[in-house]
Amino acid sequence: MREVATDDEGLIRLQKLLAQSGVASRRKCEELMLDGEVEVDGEVVTRLGAKVDPRTAVIRVSGLRLPPVSEHVYLVLHKPRGVVSTMSDPEGRPTLQDLVDDRPERLFHVGRLDTDTSGLILLTNDGDFAHKMAHPSYEVDKTYVAEVDGEVTKDTVAALLAGVELDDGPVRPTEVRVVASTRPKSIVELVIHEGRNRIVRRLLDHLGHPVRKLSRIRFGPVRLGGLPSGELRELTNDELGALLDSVKL
Repeated sequence: MREVATDDEGLIRLQKLLAQSGVASRRKCEELMLDGEVEVDGEVVTRLGAKVDPRTAVIRVSGLRLPPVSEHVYLVLHKPRGVVSTMSDPEGRPTLQDLVDDRPERLFHVGRLDTDTSGLILLTNDGDFAHKMAHPSYEVDKTYVAEVDGEVTKDTVAALLAGVELDDGPVRPTEVRVVASTRPKSIVELVIHEGRNRIVRRLLDHLGHPVRKLSRIRFGPVRLGGLPSGELRELTNDELGALLDSVKL
């Protein structure tokens, strides 16, 4: 959550907002404005005295969205294997809530990961954002790394890219890359926008490669990177801006 000082009307000079948001120094932000690189609500703003409402203005710098100032938080969690993707569990299993108990906000998870799948999951206290990010019409590409039984061949990759018919309909990854392949096991990276239950596991199992381990390493523009298992970080401005654009917020 960014905090900025506004005037009595809730406004702030645009170059000051850009600088406080970490875009660049105040002087560099002024240069960006004068060069026509800054838009507010679809209009290029070059007047250095211009003021904006930091909570509602849709601001872009060199085409990249700058998220609005708000009370909301947007977090990346590296979910460990064995943790249920809910905030509570009647069976007493470990949940996402156990990993964020020290946070003061009431957090929602964006979509889910299977209990036996690790990796990137988004958490937020912005209910509208969480709802839209999980809605089928706004599904973004998600990248998974799977360790599977057997040797994944070029023919298998071609079959995946051509699309596979499952019991609940067809599915087709947008990208497939074999990271390593031997007779006992292979490691495959898939990019898929589907959000159906256990879709990656069912897809690979259907082609004769049961999944041993599965992890989500990317969600749209957000990468897991070196975030340790069980740890949190805040989304960067660039990541959040791109996600807000993807769901038209």
